[in-house]
Amino acid sequence: MLSKIKIWHLLLIVFLLILIFRFNYLVELIVLYFGFIKLLVDGEPDLINLVDFKFVDFFVSLALFVIIPIALAGSKTMRQLIRTRLNLSLTVLLLLGFCFFFAPLITKHNPEFQKNISVTKLLPPFSSVKYLTLKDKDHTKGSEIEKFVQLKKSIIPESYNDNIIFVDNLKSIPGPNQSNFKSSYVTYYQGGMKIEVLLDDLKNTDGRPITESKLFLLGSDEFGRDIFTRIVYGSRISMLVGVGSVLLSFIIGISFAFIAAQKGKWIDLFFNRLTDLFLSFPTIFLVIIILALFGSNIISVVVVLGLSGWMSLFKIVKSEIASVKKKDYFISSERIGLKNKKLLIREILPVIIAPVIVNLIFQFSNVILAESALSYLGLGTGTEYPSWGAMIESGQEYINNSWWMIFIPGIILIVTLLSINNVGRKVNKYFKPELSL
Repeated sequence: MLSKIKIWHLLLIVFLLILIFRFNYLVELIVLYFGFIKLLVDGEPDLINLVDFKFVDFFVSLALFVIIPIALAGSKTMRQLIRTRLNLSLTVLLLLGFCFFFAPLITKHNPEFQKNISVTKLLPPFSSVKYLTLKDKDHTKGSEIEKFVQLKKSIIPESYNDNIIFVDNLKSIPGPNQSNFKSSYVTYYQGGMKIEVLLDDLKNTDGRPITESKLFLLGSDEFGRDIFTRIVYGSRISMLVGVGSVLLSFIIGISFAFIAAQKGKWIDLFFNRLTDLFLSFPTIFLVIIILALFGSNIISVVVVLGLSGWMSLFKIVKSEIASVKKKDYFISSERIGLKNKKLLIREILPVIIAPVIVNLIFQFSNVILAESALSYLGLGTGTEYPSWGAMIESGQEYINNSWWMIFIPGIILIVTLLSINNVGRKVNKYFKPELSL
């Protein structure tokens, strides 16, 4: 059944699902950014101070949500590509791609959001928790920039929200002036504790508070954070570290291989010994040195994994270049005076692209696994961003009572690695059909 479905079918379904379930949210984001453009045109001097990473992230996701379908429909090459038949591995990778580009649209919650932990912590999958909402400030009052700030806070989720109150149970509202109070009170419970709040402070209708529910699709962790949201944003970390490290390994490996093949015996010997040194040097020491110098952050992890993964590509590319150099077209290109950069791009890369792509795909899988392992050991991207490895590490303490904390990110990681390796094998067979015989 899945083999009859093509890539464009999955893309259409996911785009429609986001459009249907996040339509109101998309409209709110559009209103927010049109408000930003209006203030920009009006020349508000303090506007630039409101532009942060989250604001740009949401803007880029919204823009890509419009641009990508247009680009896919407008390019003949892309139309042919998305007509490719779908399989399970491609499905997983495409869904990861959606998480990478559209995480703010897939889930409108902050991955670090936590509130009223006594109510929200360690909830199993498909749990639903009721919450009350305190009244917001009046957005119609104040200057234009103040209105924009309030609108931004209400649309782009923060890691903490004072206006939300999660409750275990909600009791009926006392009548006016009861117990000598001038206004009605709402009684609710959190972790067995009885708390009262003024009805007038809550969003209410007809004298009753508006009660909403938050669904924890994949449960919550020990701090009451939504695991589904953290899985979605964690995929961004894995993809970003994977792409960054593989790109760095590609640049280092292919550059060293070309220099070693072009410059002669002593340079070749030097790079061969340098490769052997990196292969024999324990990676954990390299990790500790770089992280000690630059700290635990995304850039440090990308550099660590990029520097520790270029050696196999170097060996593959150097051997391929050695054979290409004997070809007549390469000798002719050298004699007519092509520079080394043009020789590499025009004459060598098109020939060696097949083994390079296969190597990079498998390297991508190794990097994702390595990043998760580093995060598990506390040497990853730090606590600022969610990571599958860090989620697994924090879940092991609660494995007996809250299995979902370690099982869900673990199974996601395994499925991702298997899918990438399967795609790598299929690409390898495509370039080398004799392997399937």
